Amino acid sequence: MGANHQKEIDFLCSIAEPDFGYITNFGKAHLEGFGGIEGVIKGKSELYNYLEKNEKTIFVNLDDTLQNEKTKKLKRYSFSTQNSSDIKIDTIEANPMVIIGFNNLKIHSNLIGIYNANNINAAITIGKYFNIEDALIKEAIESYIPSNNRSQLITKGSNEIILDAYNANPSSMLAAITNFIQLITDKKKVLILGDMFELGKESIEEHKKIVTLLAETKLISFCIGALFFENKIDSPTIHFHKDFESFSKELNKDYSLENNLILIKGSRGMALERVLDLL
Repeated sequence: MGANHQKEIDFLCSIAEPDFGYITNFGKAHLEGFGGIEGVIKGKSELYNYLEKNEKTIFVNLDDTLQNEKTKKLKRYSFSTQNSSDIKIDTIEANPMVIIGFNNLKIHSNLIGIYNANNINAAITIGKYFNIEDALIKEAIESYIPSNNRSQLITKGSNEIILDAYNANPSSMLAAITNFIQLITDKKKVLILGDMFELGKESIEEHKKIVTLLAETKLISFCIGALFFENKIDSPTIHFHKDFESFSKELNKDYSLENNLILIKGSRGMALERVLDLL
């Protein structure tokens, strides 16, 4: 279920009448419509409220402290790497693809980034609840190839590209950058980031936080869009462009993108998959 305002998930529950529910996370998405992070938590929790009222089952990640607390008294089926749970996840690796260990199995996914681990863990947990055999869970996850600009690994010329341009918010942007920094590679690392939309009054501050992080990384970075441009700083490593057209004209003049590992991420409205045509 997608939502960007209060009561939308409540309304969708009245239509779908779900028997089960899982909330991936309480991230900083659609802050403008929800009214800040507390509004996000309240709005998404409308799913919990419906499931509790109708005595239905909630799937929950017990390593998420907030969700653990909110569901303690509810009917739930859980997973965790640290706590006592219905499904125990033994190991998580990611360099760059996520590998999950559980029940003496190693699941080698085609998903990039440690931030995707809990998506896989949730899939394992839901499969186990419905009595899917471990071998079939492993086969299904390993056969999934990401598309639609989500966590795609693309080779173009001498460059390797992590295309995660379907959407972005402060939480997912931070997770993507943090994961990108720790990847081991012999290539130069470059970040191409676009504005994050629907953040309301927190927009400037959240973009400023990302710029500050980029300055600390000292990696070559391209920040595209009016919101990033409003937070422009003097930096030898960060290139700011007001719009995609400016970026596309200046890219190869400013910096030759060859033999790089490149992260591309931005909100859907930025359509940063267009960068592929420039490489």
